Amino acid sequence: MQATLTSKGQITIPVHVRNRLHLKPGDVLEFDEKAPFLKAVKTIPAEAWEQFGKTACDPWGNMSVLEIMDELRGPVELPVPESL
Repeated sequence: MQATLTSKGQITIPVHVRNRLHLKPGDVLEFDEKAPFLKAVKTIPAEAWEQFGKTACDPWGNMSVLEIMDELRGPVELPVPESL
C-alpha cells in the first residue's frame, strides 16, 4: 500500500487502513519525530479521559473470594483426601 505526499505535505491514508484503525474525519494524529520511521498515533481527546471509568462499579463488591471464583469458573468439587 502506498500514498503520495503532496506539495502541501499532505497524504491520503488508504481506506483499508482508515477502516482498520477506525479513523474518521476530524480525528487527530500525533507524529513521533524521534521514531526511525513514520509513526502516527491517534490521540484520545481529554474529555474522553475525563469520562473514562466514571460509571464503573465493582460487580463482585458484596461477594467473597470463593463466591467470585465459583461465579467465574463454576463450582469446583475438591477430591476427598485418602485416609492413611
